[in-house]
Amino acid sequence: MAFEELKNDLTGLKTEMRSFIEHSDEYYRLKVFKILSKHAAGILKFLVIGTSSIFALLFLSFAACLGLSEVFDSYLMGFIIVASFYLLVTILLYLFREKLNTPVLKKLSKYYFV
Repeated sequence: MAFEELKNDLTGLKTEMRSFIEHSDEYYRLKVFKILSKHAAGILKFLVIGTSSIFALLFLSFAACLGLSEVFDSYLMGFIIVASFYLLVTILLYLFREKLNTPVLKKLSKYYFV
């Protein structure tokens, strides 16, 4: 009798372990799908917003160039002033690049270690 109970318990344990493994597999698949879809949506939003922002910046830059060209009566001066502004922004970003890394890394780690 004791051996029959032990055999039934082991058979039940085997069935429960198989069920646990199958459910764990499904859980991790869903978790991976959730993380991947969240990151894919984030990348898509970044690309759409980034592309729109670049086009807006491009057209605003041309408008500023043409506006400054009318003020200085020279297309060259208008374009040089706008290019100098972008050069100044680039130099400042380069100088403060270390201070910019910290908030970016914190934000990315928040998304990565969900």
